[in-house]
Amino acid sequence: MKYLLRLILILNVSIVLAATSKSSQDDSLVCSTIEKSCIPHSALVNCSFLPESFLECDSPLDLKGNKTEQEVKGYGCSKFGGWQYEDVQHTAVMCRVLDGIECCGARSFLRHGKPCVKYSGHYFTTTLIYSLLLGFLGLDRFCLGLTGTAVGKLLTLGGFGVWWVVDIVLLVTGSLTPEDGSNWNTNV
Repeated sequence: MKYLLRLILILNVSIVLAATSKSSQDDSLVCSTIEKSCIPHSALVNCSFLPESFLECDSPLDLKGNKTEQEVKGYGCSKFGGWQYEDVQHTAVMCRVLDGIECCGARSFLRHGKPCVKYSGHYFTTTLIYSLLLGFLGLDRFCLGLTGTAVGKLLTLGGFGVWWVVDIVLLVTGSLTPEDGSNWNTNV
């Protein structure tokens, strides 16, 4: 029994050494090379556990509404945006550890849980001010990228005031959003 345990220990050590000496292929989905294996109770943290401030992560992959490709790949965003947590899709993105950070395990890996949200320079507060002050000229809709309806609003002077008031209500209730489907920037 004693010799059997020693044999198992020797085999485990040789397997760990072989795994750390081999390098895996780098094809942007599979983790790159294993530089240091993670030893339990060591001072080094597994690279995949590092906070985002120590990582450089890619943007979520835009699949442009292709849900089949999302199912095949297992990651990517078929839909961006959403106003409630339940409406927002989450995906995995490729992250790399910054130079100078010591950690064990793969330095490139897929990190799950990244929200499929994009921001494109639209600020709610600014748009609301435009709508209140110059909404009768359609400036709020021009800023949101809704050019066709903005021209109509400009030519009718805000639908003789009715369209202007309706747009303020739509904006405050969250029904009037940027045309490109992006979320509002959180900073004023």
